[in-house]
Amino acid sequence: MPTTPATTTHTPSNGAANAILLELVDEHGVTIGTAEKLAAHQPPGQLHRAFSVFLFDEQGRLLLQQRALGKYHSPGVWSNTCCGHPYPGEAPFAAAARRTYEELGVSPSLLAEAGTVRYNHPDPDSGLVEQEYNHLFVGMVQSTLAPDPEEVGATAFVTPDELAERHAKDAFSSWFMTVLDAARPAVRELTGLAAGW
Repeated sequence: MPTTPATTTHTPSNGAANAILLELVDEHGVTIGTAEKLAAHQPPGQLHRAFSVFLFDEQGRLLLQQRALGKYHSPGVWSNTCCGHPYPGEAPFAAAARRTYEELGVSPSLLAEAGTVRYNHPDPDSGLVEQEYNHLFVGMVQSTLAPDPEEVGATAFVTPDELAERHAKDAFSSWFMTVLDAARPAVRELTGLAAGW
C-alpha cells in the first residue's frame, strides 16, 4: 500500500494492521465520535462518513469495479469506481483520491465534489448494514488502470445502456443505485447530455 500522511498515522511501524476507525456523524454530517469499522456495520448500523467516486473516460463511459472476492463486505459484486471511508479527521476529498489510487493505481485527472447522500442499506448476504452519510465525487480518468487484486476483481467502462444491461443480470452493491442517482446532476454536468447519463 502506498504510504501517505493519512496512512502513515494509521499503519503501525511493524506493518501489522491497526483496527480501522470510522468517523461517526449525526444526520447533518457533523462528527460525533468514532467506531471500529466492522462494529459500525453491525445491525442496526451506526451512521458514519463515507465517500463514493464516479470516474469517466473521455467518451463519457463510467468506470465500474467488481469488488474482490476476498472482501468481507459485498465480495464479488459490481459497484461504482471506488468507495470507502475517510480516516477520522481526513477530508473526504483526500480520502477519495487516496483510495482511488490504492485500489485502481490511478490518480483522477479531475475530481470534483458532487454533493452528499444519506442512506441505510442492509446487505442480506453478509448481514451487515450500510448506514452512511456519503460524500460524492465525479471525475475523469485518463491513465492506464493498475488495480490491486486484493481490492478489485475486475473493471469495466460502460455506457448508460451497457450499465442497464449489466445491472439487470449481474449482482451490484446495495448502495450503487442510490449513490449513482444522487450523483447524476454532477455526472451530467461533467459528461454532457450526449453521454446519456
